[in-house]
Amino acid sequence: MHSAIIDLPSATPGTRRTLTVQRFGTAGARPCAYIQASLHADEIPAMLVADKLRRILTKLEAEGRIAGEVILVPVANPVGLGQSLMDHHLGRFDQDDGKNFNRDYPHLTEAVAERVADRLTDDGEANKAAIRAALAESLAERTPRTETEHMKHRLLALALQADWVLDLHCDLEAVMHLYTLTPSAEAFAPLQRLLGARAVFLAEESGGDPFDEAVSRPWNELAKRWPDHPIPFGCHSVTVELRGQADVEHAQGEADAQAIAGFLTHAGVLSGEPPALPEPLCAPTPLESSEPLTAPVGGVVVFHHKAGDRVEAGAVVADILDPLTGEVTPVRSESAGVLYAHSATRFTLAGKRIAKVAGTTLRRTGPLLSA
Repeated sequence: MHSAIIDLPSATPGTRRTLTVQRFGTAGARPCAYIQASLHADEIPAMLVADKLRRILTKLEAEGRIAGEVILVPVANPVGLGQSLMDHHLGRFDQDDGKNFNRDYPHLTEAVAERVADRLTDDGEANKAAIRAALAESLAERTPRTETEHMKHRLLALALQADWVLDLHCDLEAVMHLYTLTPSAEAFAPLQRLLGARAVFLAEESGGDPFDEAVSRPWNELAKRWPDHPIPFGCHSVTVELRGQADVEHAQGEADAQAIAGFLTHAGVLSGEPPALPEPLCAPTPLESSEPLTAPVGGVVVFHHKAGDRVEAGAVVADILDPLTGEVTPVRSESAGVLYAHSATRFTLAGKRIAKVAGTTLRRTGPLLSA
């Protein structure tokens, strides 16, 4: 393993933050996988899995089994990791401006299209190389200003050159689930099965410009723009939701890391016999069919179901109790599906999301991700 420290520009005099980048295999070798943990810095299971994966990769590298290259960033968000308010860790939003750390990444399709319009040929591999170079050039032209913008810029620069990108997250209280682009569903089917995902959500654009789509959407959009030129899908990306924030256990983390290593073997990044694939626990569904359940009133939340339960259309998922009057307001699911995530706190304000159901019948529009 080769470890490098990247200095981030300081927001104030006397402070310093860094990104640690761990590389396995041969620099520049293909296929290349980029894996980062806890871009939402309060999603701790991802850092545990990254540590377990580092140990696995170190052993495999000693055995000569890194066929390509693996780039691992075990702490993707040092800014958010240091944010705390009155004993509460606040790692999802930047305290400086309130923005989500996993939103507002640059959408580079148009800038890349301008660069490659005259470079595309009938050679798919040459086109792929031209697009990769144009992605790097287009990002390099942008000038980050704030500490967080510099961090996002560095992370994206690392990921844009990879064939596979795994962004490790978790939800509040949840079962294992994945988000990926619709054209990448088949590519990540082995990962879905090895991790035992209970829901897989597909979209060509989910809204908000999250990290995973910043590296993969340009490939899909450029291929559609020039259907007469062969443009292989140069980067498949996925967001892996490692259950809930409290799911931090050695055995579970080890199993998840082994599953990711098994997927990397299926993808050819690691050499050796790929592990057998279990039967899938779900079929991928459109992200637009995922149903967010919103509290119509504030009060005490009493769930009728736990994460992972299947609910029917019209089922009462939770009650909201007014602690002053005793009035109970039921919250029902419009869709049948798996209750794949819900809030970790048991008091809510009116208008807040308290749960999510992996349905199949809804067709939501607009931004499809939570804040």
